[in-house]
Amino acid sequence: MTNHNAIYDAQVLGKPRMALLGLQHMFAMFGATVLVPLITGLSVSTTLLFAGVGTLIFHFIAKWKVPAFLGSSFAFLGGYAAVTQMGMEDYGLSKTLALDYAGIGICAAAVIYFVVAALIKAFGLKRVIRFFPPVVVGPMIIAIGLCLSGSAISNCTTNWAIASSAVVVVIAASIWGRGLIKIIPILLGVIVSYVVAACLGEVDFSQLDNVDWVGLPIARESTVLAVFDNPDYTLIISSIVAIMPLAIATVMEHIGDISAISSTVNKDYLAEPGLHRTLTGDGVATFVAAFFGAPANTTYGENTGVLNITRVFDPRVIRLAAMFAIVLAFCPKFAMLIQLMPAATIGGISLILYGMIAAVGVRNMVEAKVDLTKPRNLIVAALILVISIGITYGAQGGVAIGPIHLSGLAIAAMVGVILNAIFPREK
Repeated sequence: MTNHNAIYDAQVLGKPRMALLGLQHMFAMFGATVLVPLITGLSVSTTLLFAGVGTLIFHFIAKWKVPAFLGSSFAFLGGYAAVTQMGMEDYGLSKTLALDYAGIGICAAAVIYFVVAALIKAFGLKRVIRFFPPVVVGPMIIAIGLCLSGSAISNCTTNWAIASSAVVVVIAASIWGRGLIKIIPILLGVIVSYVVAACLGEVDFSQLDNVDWVGLPIARESTVLAVFDNPDYTLIISSIVAIMPLAIATVMEHIGDISAISSTVNKDYLAEPGLHRTLTGDGVATFVAAFFGAPANTTYGENTGVLNITRVFDPRVIRLAAMFAIVLAFCPKFAMLIQLMPAATIGGISLILYGMIAAVGVRNMVEAKVDLTKPRNLIVAALILVISIGITYGAQGGVAIGPIHLSGLAIAAMVGVILNAIFPREK
């Protein structure tokens, strides 16, 4: 148990340690997953519920083999903002009902997953995946981590002392820890940093008195069913047009994440259980989540970072995290406790995890022996990185084309795929 490169077996770890590992995975996804509903106005409890339910759906469709957690996707934030503003300003709707219309757009976006999965099933992985080689996927994984890094730094700047405490604990536990300490560094970082913040008076626990211990996480007025009480089909179509294309970015993100997990675990999940299954699982999870008023789901790089740190790859640990999320979704008081977590704590943890994502992208390219001395490869990789990061930080996160808002990652993905397809390959 002291070998830094060891891959830990769940049977050796035992149930108590597996439970702690599951809790750690839940905390790893918590900051980003909860941030999406906080930004959009969706329910935190509903988001937690369908992060857990979506993860279990994904594991079932992926034959219980892939250690991936599905949390809230940031790729659709622009779509949510556009449709919500459209619904409130042009149609006079409440914010809740406008978000329900956005949910219909997310449900439509899930169809893209099914189409790509069907193409892979029909024509084979090799014919489809050649459009997503390591020279495209590797830089996309790097870009995902680097594009998220800005939010980590922003959170850290709210209180560097609190953020630094999280970073120091994670590093110390990962490098010098032994036994149990070594395999729960993220959880320890969260706890210690939260305690530090509380001691510094940065957490207002009085808000906990205003919420109940038990409550239902779903309200009918927050589901897409509310739209059809008096539907406006023009707004429905506008929502689909605005949001559906964004799935191009999330499909690429999915391929990148599954590639990163495969690289981390040293198993080819693109072949078995198959990319068509993982895409279908992600699509179904996203459809169900959006239908009931939660954000779109996506495979989470944060949890891949945890896999890389802990070296525990058993998918049952991820399913434990999903069940923890489902149980806690029925506890409004706990949801409030998480919402009170200082941004600096989230920033400190994210600082390491987002860096791990980028590093895995580099590793992906190195292991695939991508030759960057070749102009075609260099140009493809360079444009993916520059476009994704440049648009993220230089164009307010995305580019608007009419009602459609394309993120830097979405545009970079399309550019990378197109250039790789049209550039001549070596003879």
